[in-house]
This record gives sequence, structure tokens and C-alpha cells, in this order.
Amino acid sequence: MAKTDSASSSTDDTKRSLFSRKPKAEKPKKDKKPSRIKQMVDIFKMTRKHDPMVTWLMIGAFLLPIAIALGIGFLFDNWITGLLIGIPLGLLCALLIMSRRAERAAYSQIEGKAGAAGAALSSLKKGWIFDEQPASVNPRTQDVVFRAIGKPGIVLVTEGPSTRIKGLVDAERRRLSRILPNVKITVIETGKAEGQVPIAKVTKALGKLPKELTKVEVSAVHKRISSMGNKLPIPKGIDPYKARPDRKAGRGR
Repeated sequence: MAKTDSASSSTDDTKRSLFSRKPKAEKPKKDKKPSRIKQMVDIFKMTRKHDPMVTWLMIGAFLLPIAIALGIGFLFDNWITGLLIGIPLGLLCALLIMSRRAERAAYSQIEGKAGAAGAALSSLKKGWIFDEQPASVNPRTQDVVFRAIGKPGIVLVTEGPSTRIKGLVDAERRRLSRILPNVKITVIETGKAEGQVPIAKVTKALGKLPKELTKVEVSAVHKRISSMGNKLPIPKGIDPYKARPDRKAGRGR
């Protein structure tokens, strides 16, 4: 009987093991994104590092709406309502000040560095088409020309001294004029020299340009430029589809 019981128990254990569910594999832990409050604290610390005045400006922006709301509340003998309205307004004003100052601090960090103009153009609002890759580059001097397409037409944003960048701009302007002769081309030079636009004010300068194209025309201009690419022009008189290799030269004759 003992043998029978042991055999039956082993059979039951085998069945259970066969039909039992496999343990679920542990899911890899995902890196938690920092909370919104932590992000705001980090932004404030970064801004204060480059702009120590931001703390006092934020305090003033917070207290001023509260003081105004309380004054109106006391005037109507209802200071509690004034306080309830003033605190959210004060917080909003303080956050707006921090946002503006943080943007300036971020631009000040990239000012003068390679690719700063491209970074500024990446913050353009909807309606603009911006190519992340430069339209033209001088490998020796590291001068670049970025291209943005919008309702004002084609805008070439340069990065480099005016005297050096002129050749790149003229070459790009001629190339674009051949394929799009009726589209306005505007040049904006970035930098701190006279006649140049600081990196922090590039997007504002583009926003002030007069409108020349419609939304449909902007898309058509972008497609036209994209279809041309950045390939070097083929010399005149040569048809690449009819060209044949020189067999005698290949055999050393």
C-alpha cells in the first residue's frame, strides 16, 4: 500500500508540474521620468547659475499680483477673495519670468559654439520647415549656412564672420535662384558683430519677416528643394546614362 501511495503521489506531482503555469518573467524596470516639479527645480537651478537676478525677479513677480489683488479686495471689503485670486496669478507670473530667463540662459550657453544657429532654428513654431543638416558648409573654417522655409520665403541663417560667410551665401543663393527664381531669399547673419542677430533673437527676427507664400506654396518649395538634393552639378556635355567605361584604359593599354 505504501508503494502504491508513493507511486500515486509521484504521478500527481508529475501531472501538476506538467499542467502548472510557468512563472512569469519579471519585467525590466523602466527608468522613471523625473517629476514635473523636479524638472522645474532643475531649470531654476540652471537659470540661477547663469542669471542670479532671476530669484529676486521671481519673488517680485509673485508678490506684486498678490498685493494688487489684496488692495482691490480690501477696497471691496473682501480680502479673502483677493488673496485666492492673487496667489495663482503670482505663481503664473513667477513661472513666466523663469521661463523667459531660462530661455536666455540656454541661448547664452550655446552662443558662439558650432551649430548654435541650427539649435535656435529648431525652436521655430509651426509653419516653418527647417533642415537639421546645414545647406552649405566650409570644412576648413567651420562656417555654415542653415536653411528654413516658411511663409516669408526661403531664409538662409549663417554662422560665421560676415567676410568669410559671404561666399557660401552667394553660392547657395545662386543655386536656389536657378530652381526657384520667383521665391524671395532672405539672409540672416547670427553673431554679436554689427548688423548680426544674436542667437537668442533669431526666431523673433524670422517672425517679423513679411509673408510672401501660402501654406501650400511653402510645401511646394520644400518638395522642389528636396528633389534637387545637394549633389554636385554634372559638367556640360556629359550624359551619365550614355557614358561608357574605357575598356582599353582598364587593360592598361
